[in-house]
Amino acid sequence: MSVEIIAIALLVGMFVLATLKPINIGLLGLVGTLVVGNLLLGMSDEELLENFPVKIVLTIIGVTYFFGMAGANGTIDLLVSWAIRLAGRRTSAVPWMIFAFASILTLLGTFSPAAVALFAPAAMGYARRVGYSPVAMCAIVICGAHAGAFSPISVSGVLVHSIAADNGITIDKWSLFGANYLLNLAFAIGTVAVCAALRRRGRGDAPVEPRGADLGSPDVSGRGTPAGGTGGTGGASGTGGATAVATRPTTQAAVTVEQRVTLGLIVVLLLSVLVLEVPISLASITVGVLLSFWRLPHQKEAIAAISWPTVLLVGGMVTYMGVLQEIGAVDQLSSAAIAVGSPILVALLLSFAMGITSAFASSTALLAALIPLALPVIDSGISATGIAIALAFSATAVDVSPFSTNGALMLASAAESERARLFRSLIIYTAVIVVLAPVVAWLAFVVLG
Repeated sequence: MSVEIIAIALLVGMFVLATLKPINIGLLGLVGTLVVGNLLLGMSDEELLENFPVKIVLTIIGVTYFFGMAGANGTIDLLVSWAIRLAGRRTSAVPWMIFAFASILTLLGTFSPAAVALFAPAAMGYARRVGYSPVAMCAIVICGAHAGAFSPISVSGVLVHSIAADNGITIDKWSLFGANYLLNLAFAIGTVAVCAALRRRGRGDAPVEPRGADLGSPDVSGRGTPAGGTGGTGGASGTGGATAVATRPTTQAAVTVEQRVTLGLIVVLLLSVLVLEVPISLASITVGVLLSFWRLPHQKEAIAAISWPTVLLVGGMVTYMGVLQEIGAVDQLSSAAIAVGSPILVALLLSFAMGITSAFASSTALLAALIPLALPVIDSGISATGIAIALAFSATAVDVSPFSTNGALMLASAAESERARLFRSLIIYTAVIVVLAPVVAWLAFVVLG
């Protein structure tokens, strides 16, 4: 058996093992780097680690550090509160305000699970209180979080652009962001419309249109009742250990000076990256350090909030994929895919593979693994940006699955009595999205784009 086949078999095994067991696939990628690169091929330390994605890792550290500081001083909770309060008594506008503000958080650099975790208690409490469809609410929150997830300064956006650039491919940053935003918005609207139609036919889970209850000022902090855990096991069983957080009237807290400074630094970060083209990695670390001097005890909390699991995941997978590219395994796999049929058909198959696998595995890891496989398709004359859009949306649209982090967070925030039914509904919804999302993105941005 050739080294290339062994390396590809190990890659498949990593995804299977990481799906079945709670182990970080990035760690498996580093083990694979040692086995294939060093033990089988005798590559040196320098050769093994030259593919380690320093830029991406620093971006993850910087962005999550800065927003960890923003979370510690209450600025993130403040933004969430504003999203609810802006709707006022216009209860039908609340879900779409949640969508908009969740997308703002992620386009600024917050990870989508963090945005979902912030909004899930208030969103599901709202749905329960006014009779809104819980499935529609899950779609709105998760689609909102993913709508901004591929902005030029977000971690996922930087990941896609960096991997493409390392392989000599240019992807239009704003097209990737804009198309992903529109697709998520369209799917959220479509889900609400379908839930409303099913309700009228007596098959829905709850009314989609709110009953007009006065929400007052819902508790959006998520601290009213503990939500135990991120829903991994509970999400799979439909009886997660988290307790739903009910909305309750609260008083409007004054905006502190520290929060005003944080909001100002967010603006500075945006201008530095988008106008002055300062690297997002170092810019986010810099504004985070500046903010830490305001209240040093928050720094410890912010460092703990850095997404170290994502650092390991991306670092390990990108490093292993670099070894696979050096030994020609990626070229062999891509050539085999091209042999299946036309490049356009291969793009669709890759999108389906992304969607199906992402329902159970990490979307970030899949993007790191499958984007290099799409290189021969791009070389065949198909738009690189179009394929990137199709793969990115296919990977994230299925995150409503109760087996994914985002879906589990929403499920855990539902009332105990609703979870079993919501779990079944999300499974059915995910099955539809796994088929629909790749086809829509492929038709719109690969075939027609």
